[in-house]
Amino acid sequence: MSTLTSVNPANEEVLGSYAPDSDAEVERKLAAAAAAVPQLAASGFAERARLMRAAADLLEAELAEVAALITAEMGKPIEQSRGEVLKSAKSMRFYADHAEGFLADSPLEDPSAVGASAAGTRFDPLGVVLAVMPWNYPIWQVIRFAAPALMAGNAGVLKHASCVPQSAIYLGELFTRAGFPEGAFGTLLIGASRVEAVIRDPRVAAVTLTGSEGAGRSIAAAAGDVLKKAVLELGGSDPFIVMPSARLEEAVETAVKARTSNNGQACINAKRFLVHSDVYDAFAAGFARRMAELTIGDPADESVQIGPLSTEQGLRDIEVLVEDARSHGATILAGGHRVGSTGWFYAPTVIADLSRDMRLWWEEAFGPVASLYRVDSLDEALELANDSDFGLGSAFWSEDEAEIARAERELEAGAVFVNGMTISYAELPFGGIKRSGYGRELSKEGIREFCNLKTVWRRL
Repeated sequence: MSTLTSVNPANEEVLGSYAPDSDAEVERKLAAAAAAVPQLAASGFAERARLMRAAADLLEAELAEVAALITAEMGKPIEQSRGEVLKSAKSMRFYADHAEGFLADSPLEDPSAVGASAAGTRFDPLGVVLAVMPWNYPIWQVIRFAAPALMAGNAGVLKHASCVPQSAIYLGELFTRAGFPEGAFGTLLIGASRVEAVIRDPRVAAVTLTGSEGAGRSIAAAAGDVLKKAVLELGGSDPFIVMPSARLEEAVETAVKARTSNNGQACINAKRFLVHSDVYDAFAAGFARRMAELTIGDPADESVQIGPLSTEQGLRDIEVLVEDARSHGATILAGGHRVGSTGWFYAPTVIADLSRDMRLWWEEAFGPVASLYRVDSLDEALELANDSDFGLGSAFWSEDEAEIARAERELEAGAVFVNGMTISYAELPFGGIKRSGYGRELSKEGIREFCNLKTVWRRL
């Protein structure tokens, strides 16, 4: 079995190598998770909330250490790493505060209509849930599953991305350190080839994945074959539409942040910028200039705005997409090249004059590469925005109420943000349509995904 290796993408130094779990260790962890389920379910919301707040306190107390770990292991600028940790702790407290209300029993107002003296619904935990998580938000992606799952009374087992084993180990210990029952949340140090066997294990009730479309197909196939619930949050090619009435300067500034946050490696990064011809030239000039001005370098440096891509393969994928577009006649307005010879850095890039024969038209660019399109009408903008296999997030910039109403109604996406950028909030459901997956995370919808909505009927 291959070791799991942590490599600093800024300097390519090996941070650590870890032996994968043996079959016996996987069995031990699954048994512990299964044993924790009845303990969690019996503990009640108040006790689980107390433990969740204790875990959030631990995470915040270790803010500097965990943020440095994120930055070293996957290359996120250190300020953003601190933000990820604090967001995670905030969301843990959100579910500690709201889980009981989200999962409250719902009595039928008139039980006599169904021939009962009492009837309604209740939410019960499903059991052990497997989480297959990515490297790009190594703490937040896991917490946004773990917090609601544990608060609902489920146990969780994590299969994290193989390139962030240190983050995986930290998370595998966090909840036990906070006082949760042994096995309530643990990490499986295994490669992708061993995930299907875990899904098929009868003790595992459901699975959630955040990852690529290919990984989603594999997970969905395995879960479907054994008839287990799955939630999939996959890729995105989010549109960012700018209409003539938009506050242009604000739109440009937000566009830069929307494309380059997390070094451009987020499913909800804006990736396709659809700009009305009346403001296209001004937007393009400002956007390209600001992208070119971003500071690239060691993400541990507080002044750096763009760090490296997380893996060498990720760098190669971006290079191939950009070169394909260039060879087919696209115009590079900014960037378009690797930076330095050590580390996996790629310059923030803006590409215009794209056509349907270019891979970048259809494929998700997981790096700081923005595709710029000129549109002549709202109809054209909406048509082009929806001409994608993905449907995760979207942003729409306009001051026209009629235009905004159409965008909210017609954009084919799991979220529409008006005069802002797509962000995940614990208070709002998160997820997509089409090849961006199915199911929802966060808010009350997220905690209910891994519950049994049970109908209860009584006649006394």
